[in-house]
Amino acid sequence: MKNVCAMLCSLLLAAMAANGQQPAPGDRPAPGDKPAAEGASPAVERRIEAYLRNVYALGPKFTVKIGEPQPSAVPGLRAVSVEISVEGQSNTLTMYVSDDGRYLMQGELADMQADPFAKMRSQMDLSSAPSRGPATAKVVLVEYGDLQCPSCRRLSEVLRGLYPDYPQVRFVFRDFPLTQIHPWALTAATAGRCIYHKNPNAFWPYSDYIYDHQDAISAGNVWETVLERGVAAGYDADSFKACMADPAMKAEIDKSTAEGIALKVANTPTVFINGRRLVGGDREALVQYIDYELARTAAPAKP
Repeated sequence: MKNVCAMLCSLLLAAMAANGQQPAPGDRPAPGDKPAAEGASPAVERRIEAYLRNVYALGPKFTVKIGEPQPSAVPGLRAVSVEISVEGQSNTLTMYVSDDGRYLMQGELADMQADPFAKMRSQMDLSSAPSRGPATAKVVLVEYGDLQCPSCRRLSEVLRGLYPDYPQVRFVFRDFPLTQIHPWALTAATAGRCIYHKNPNAFWPYSDYIYDHQDAISAGNVWETVLERGVAAGYDADSFKACMADPAMKAEIDKSTAEGIALKVANTPTVFINGRRLVGGDREALVQYIDYELARTAAPAKP
């Protein structure tokens, strides 16, 4: 689920992309204004804040922090960090302001000579993540998921239907338990890490079982459920309980979660197909992305 400020920022970005948004006359530089000098950024920062507050009706309950404009890859544009907070929640986005302080734009600068998904892939550590499919696959689907998440259960059902059709694709699971709203997600994730370390192939039957029995699992019976699955995976009861109490398991989940946050994962499930982001589990979109990447990676290199 998106938090309040994430939704606010999404609306803000969508609104700024719409046509017809023009600064009010008081927000335009006067004819005699000089371009903003690098050392005079506070005036530009105040102008940006005033503009955003006016256009999006950000009253006193909203905190708006504008960072100092920094050089960008495009001459004439400076990158500005905008942090918007409300009701204890916040989100940060990057905007761009012209050197003269007159024009503000949102969005990402795209270097068309670079791989647009290389950075995403480089931020993922898949070395100790449950996976199925060839280790050398040219197409890799990485899911950031929560075992208590109903949408993740639906994605699991979709993926189980895709596995037979795509034996050449590597499917990877990364933990992203939403502990604020899912009371037993962390326990299920910890059990998943233990089972993975005992027998990597046993993770998938475990996760399928948890998803399939999601409606019957509660905070009151989750321990009994995961203990049963741990024993089925090869543990005895005492060794499984010892693994569940091992701080290293929680540290691995924390690392996976931090990785997802760095990738701006806000909803589960979020899937990356060779770095290409897809939120949710729409089968047609998954097939479209997988087929595209299979065709692209199979194409002969250009001379």
